Amino acid sequence: MALEHKAFMYRGTDDFLSVTVPFVESGLEGDQVVIVVTREPHLAALRDTLAPHGDAIMYFDSAAFYQHPVHTLRDYQTIVKQSAPRTVCALAEPLWYGWDERQTLEWVRYESLINVVFGDSGARALCPYDAEELPPRILDEARRTHPLLLAPGHDGVNGDYIDPVKFGSGCDRRFRSDRPAAAEYLSIDGDDLHALRVFVGERALTHGLTKQKAQNLVTAANEVAANALQHGTPPIGLWTWQDGADLVCEIGDHGFWRPGPDPLTGFIPPDSALQRGFGLWTVRLLVDLMELRAGWDGTFVRLRCG
Repeated sequence: MALEHKAFMYRGTDDFLSVTVPFVESGLEGDQVVIVVTREPHLAALRDTLAPHGDAIMYFDSAAFYQHPVHTLRDYQTIVKQSAPRTVCALAEPLWYGWDERQTLEWVRYESLINVVFGDSGARALCPYDAEELPPRILDEARRTHPLLLAPGHDGVNGDYIDPVKFGSGCDRRFRSDRPAAAEYLSIDGDDLHALRVFVGERALTHGLTKQKAQNLVTAANEVAANALQHGTPPIGLWTWQDGADLVCEIGDHGFWRPGPDPLTGFIPPDSALQRGFGLWTVRLLVDLMELRAGWDGTFVRLRCG
């Protein structure tokens, strides 16, 4: 069964409720597992309006649910798997406030990936977008990442939708990849990565990362370096530097990494640790942001933690 993934451009609370309440109730009528993820004051308004349905609906505040795109994707995947054989009806309002440009792009990419991860799940997802408050750029991105659109004068197939593979191919190229001249460098020229772990760990703690975040960054850097040693082309190196509140750790080699037959390898949650892309997926879970750039000058994986 195919996924139904629709963006809903609303204006004001009354408009929001006029569409979302019937959508949620249709999920209940269809014996779907119903989940509501939205922000206040809409969350309270929906709870009040849908109170007669009691515990049949799971409610979450967007501010708590949308904290990290990879974690959110994993959490939705868990809900879908645990709900089987019933399908899921999700009212899912992303949170578009408080992110910098890089983080915003990752959330946009997340919305695009939804179409692949849950493509054959039979789920129905309605994603509300506040047309009065959100920047035009976010509304434009919503049109590119949702196959269906509900907006004034339009309800149905969205002609602006872009296939996730095509959409994702340009995401990591939207930002300059300059590395500061003052970045610290460590050569990686052997299978023993103990020196790398010490190097990254010391700089993570000096930067002020919590012990857990520092350990996560060390683990992520170790995984990327091990992958470069196995599949990359020497010389291989690691650079670290501060960028505002973030500690940036980049691992690069002179090979041209190709994801294989699936360009979304590493973005899609793997079924097991044996599946291709499991390492990159794990790295994305460990850090605040992972960016990958591959070209004829080499392959570079940039990790950010703050």
